[in-house]
Amino acid sequence: MNTIERYLAPTCLEEALDCLHRHDGVTILAGGTDLMPQSRAGRIRIQPTLLNIRRIPELQGITVEDGAIRIGALTTVTELLASELVRTRLPALAEACNHFASDQIRNAATIGGNISNASPAGDTLVPLLALDAEVELAAKPNGHIARRRLPIADYFTGPGRTRREPHELLAGVRIPLPAPGRVAHFFKFGTRPALDISTISIAIAGTLIDGALGDVRIAFGAVAPTPVRARRTEAVLEGRPLNPATIAGAAAVARDEVDPIDDVRASAWYRKELIHNMTKRMLDHVAQA
Repeated sequence: MNTIERYLAPTCLEEALDCLHRHDGVTILAGGTDLMPQSRAGRIRIQPTLLNIRRIPELQGITVEDGAIRIGALTTVTELLASELVRTRLPALAEACNHFASDQIRNAATIGGNISNASPAGDTLVPLLALDAEVELAAKPNGHIARRRLPIADYFTGPGRTRREPHELLAGVRIPLPAPGRVAHFFKFGTRPALDISTISIAIAGTLIDGALGDVRIAFGAVAPTPVRARRTEAVLEGRPLNPATIAGAAAVARDEVDPIDDVRASAWYRKELIHNMTKRMLDHVAQA
């Protein structure tokens, strides 16, 4: 770990953005559940300025704004699980949170940290992709707070890398309110359901009308350098009756669409088979429901 020369703990968003604008080499600390283990392992270098953002109220809370659910970056996994709004309107995200680490880590880990860590196996990232989430970034380049939004599908550029600029802060994530008839599900496979990093994860969302799935979103985790949308698989399903033939075809395309690696958790072949089998099982569940 590098020597920390400056520790800052702003109490409002404007102060935090001033810090990012004034100082080069800033490490942002929220829950620390990824940052601290990775810094001890030498995978992350703590910068000379450590910016603790935990006291900023503008980064907290779950609200409905302009037809979307806004989740502040400091919202913990425990708070997401406790939210009736998340459980009832965003069940796939709630399912992912229920498979996230241990209770102790959930109490500290934030959704903003999980997004910023940009792990290909990040538990909340896959349902956020399937839910058409946008990240909200804030900066203060000219003395005034400026915000921009990016689809989360475009936010990740590689393992641990995003499109956030050094002077920007991830302020929150926005998810469109699901329309009536919208269904969404999440699945994670690991040696243990919650305490292990995903071997693969899947999120499926769509609007089920007269037995056909429309506006389909399918996302996969731990099968590429970033979480990914499965656009070819989506196209196979779009507007077609969710019958055994359609489901079998979609599962086969899903298996061929991913390009995983061999690592200590699974071989590439095994990950492909999991994607095939679990995509089929999830679609069968949607069809039966």
